[in-house]
Amino acid sequence: MTVAAEIHDRAAALEYLFGRIDYERTRTIPYRSRGFKLDRMRRLVEHLENPQDSLRVVHVAGTKGKGSTSAMIASVLSESGYRTGLYMSPHLDRPEERLVIDGRPCEAHELVALVRRVKPVVARMDREAMADPEDEGPTYFEITTAMAMLHFASRQVDAAVLEVGLGGRLDSTNVCSPAVCVITSISYDHMRMLGNTLAEIAIEKAGIIKPGVPVVSGVTRDEPRAQIERIARERGSPLIQAGRDFGYRYRPPRLAADRDTRPATCDGRPQPSIDYWSSLGGKRHDWPDVQIGLVGRHQGANAAVGLTVLELLRQQSWSIPEDATRRGMARVRCPARVEILSRSPTVIIDAAHNPASVAALAQVLDESFAEAPGVSWPSASTERAVRTLVFATSHDKDAAGMLRLLVPKFDRILLTRFLNNPRSVAPEELLQITRRIADEGRGDDGNTVDGDGRPRSGPPRVVVCADPASTHSQLIAEVAPDQLVCVTGSFFIAAEMRRLLSEMPLGVSS
Repeated sequence: MTVAAEIHDRAAALEYLFGRIDYERTRTIPYRSRGFKLDRMRRLVEHLENPQDSLRVVHVAGTKGKGSTSAMIASVLSESGYRTGLYMSPHLDRPEERLVIDGRPCEAHELVALVRRVKPVVARMDREAMADPEDEGPTYFEITTAMAMLHFASRQVDAAVLEVGLGGRLDSTNVCSPAVCVITSISYDHMRMLGNTLAEIAIEKAGIIKPGVPVVSGVTRDEPRAQIERIARERGSPLIQAGRDFGYRYRPPRLAADRDTRPATCDGRPQPSIDYWSSLGGKRHDWPDVQIGLVGRHQGANAAVGLTVLELLRQQSWSIPEDATRRGMARVRCPARVEILSRSPTVIIDAAHNPASVAALAQVLDESFAEAPGVSWPSASTERAVRTLVFATSHDKDAAGMLRLLVPKFDRILLTRFLNNPRSVAPEELLQITRRIADEGRGDDGNTVDGDGRPRSGPPRVVVCADPASTHSQLIAEVAPDQLVCVTGSFFIAAEMRRLLSEMPLGVSS
């Protein structure tokens, strides 16, 4: 084992971090075992002098939308003049992306210093864990969470937005004392760890609720909503709920496939927008035409949750002006959330990894990418761009549930696997699922009904690709400039394909 002094550069820091147990990259996640417990995280931050206690925190959980909502809140707080830390996971390219201050990831030298700071403490805890066969010492996520808290405390941020990694009740971030707790949504994901019903999942997510701390909930389904209401009531926490205390109306953009990277819409709007309302404090507030930097009706819901959190912070004497709020919402960016990498062809990267998030992505494709290239909107034309899906996912995900939503919407499907994680499903296994789904969608006349409700001849063409590199080569060979490509199914395939498509975009000769 190396000593702390030998962490002299980024390579050594990364080698150390990646040598820790990383449940993001294991085939199983023992969430309900003794391996997942807050006691170890509490000891870790205690040894580091509890940096989280100096932070004013917004704590964000949820099945989907928590990353986007966190980014929106952080963007507005930065625009309002607050030095704002944002902790998100997983990262796409570099671990530094998890530790962000005012939109800028931490520098390599800062990462090295943070690893040097935590390593002696981790080594001490490793020695202590040797006496307990069920204790494995601090994990990768626990260490990076502690590093984020150290980083934000040392940089004296005014606010820290912490995204929950998994669940909530036992998540490493749950050692904080937040100003506001947030639960964006509840749907089926990580059922093996969190439970098989929405009520069980809601109980885990609501584990972040602290006594007396206000909670903003975007949850609308009755079963999980009832559990959140119960837990908030038991802990004496004021609960602000979507549909009752706040709401929104979403206006989607229509994104024509051209070379201009700016979204082109029928009414001149450069971005989607919402009309937001809230009734906090017994008084109605209306915010018309709030533009959002992220595309999708689900992002409208996330924006409404974020705006409500900001309303609560204003009630706690935070200075968050309306103009800063509008700028922050319009300027927010979140990689791999309906991210448009290019426009000729149109290439979309989205990290959807459960049926609920895939349903949101499918809705975006219908609302904002429905027309064929070159067809102005509105139009009577029923044409749409030829669509190619690139799909890979993890063993613990509902591959069939996601593909059942996606297969009818695409003309060509490339099934692949990511390489940087052993949880990847073999593309041959995905092929069997895809064939079953395609057969289910074929009518008596042998035609298939696509995602827009229009018949087409035959099922989509399905190709198995061994890895992201061969997938990229297939796209270069087959995709025309007037077509659309969507990469989805996992953060990991989004990261690997995003890197390849950024280094060598489609439509650009080598």
